[in-house]
Amino acid sequence: MSSYATLYEALGGAEAIRDLVSRFYPKVQAHPLLAPLFPEDIHPVMEKQILFLTQFLGGPSLYSDQYGHPMMRARHLPFEITPERAAAWLGCMSSALGEMSVPEPLRQLTIERLSGPAHHFVNTESDTTAN
Repeated sequence: MSSYATLYEALGGAEAIRDLVSRFYPKVQAHPLLAPLFPEDIHPVMEKQILFLTQFLGGPSLYSDQYGHPMMRARHLPFEITPERAAAWLGCMSSALGEMSVPEPLRQLTIERLSGPAHHFVNTESDTTAN
């Protein structure tokens, strides 16, 4: 990433973010822990994710320009986010980055950057009854 100022630029800008989101959400929809959290019509969620990731990874402030401050933890409070779901979300994102042939160091850096928020959204303890 040394020649790029932001992860957004290093990943390839707007086109790459759109590609990432288009690869990511089918994985989310197929994941047994994540699918129940999302609506059947995933397209509005995808569009918001494009805006958010653009801004979060150092691109233009598209999300804030359209929706105001992200307040992502508050926006996720209605959903049961467990540590397992946070890990599954990050796994789907890592897999989508891998499909895009993002080099491993950049992929790892992107996942590290996304790990903070993913774990910050956790609002429900692990389901310890499933044995």
